[in-house]
Amino acid sequence: MSPVRTSPSFNPPARQRGIALITSVMLLVVVTLLAVSMFKGFGIQEKLAGNTLEKQRSFQAAQSVLQFGEWWLTSGGTSTTMVTCSADVDATGNPTLMRVCDAQLANPSVDRTGVTFYKPSAMTVATGGGKAGDDVNYSANPAVHIAFIGKNTSGASLYEVTGVGYGGTTNSVSVVQSVYAVTSAVKCLGGACAPP
Repeated sequence: MSPVRTSPSFNPPARQRGIALITSVMLLVVVTLLAVSMFKGFGIQEKLAGNTLEKQRSFQAAQSVLQFGEWWLTSGGTSTTMVTCSADVDATGNPTLMRVCDAQLANPSVDRTGVTFYKPSAMTVATGGGKAGDDVNYSANPAVHIAFIGKNTSGASLYEVTGVGYGGTTNSVSVVQSVYAVTSAVKCLGGACAPP
């Protein structure tokens, strides 16, 4: 008996539905959306870091000029007689024109009535800020305002000292204030002093 030969059955290929193509396109879309959102997130973080830096620069400038105003109040030979302050003293930063005003500032971040601009020698200031080599310019000179606000119960003179500092942009402004008490007393350092 001879073997029976059977012809191989012909199975037509199954109809392809393109599932691999659809999956790869969807994966590409998801990865693209992730990349775009990360890019935007990094841009926002960079802006936040820049704004924080500018705020710190303006705060340090305001703190510096506030300390200068407090030092000026207690330095010997400086007249602390009150005057009516109606305009800026000097926008170039000349600290020899300091004075004590008879009124406080209404809005220190905007009001410039009677402020004295004080620019430390190492500070680089350019209108509008900008960049100076590897460093950033400050957008304006720091300003200090000193106002007499009365006496306390022990007779000390009270002064409100306001410091206004600017960062590298005109939008970064910091205002710091302190109430500073100045007293005067006579102290006997020798043995021959007698109470009055």
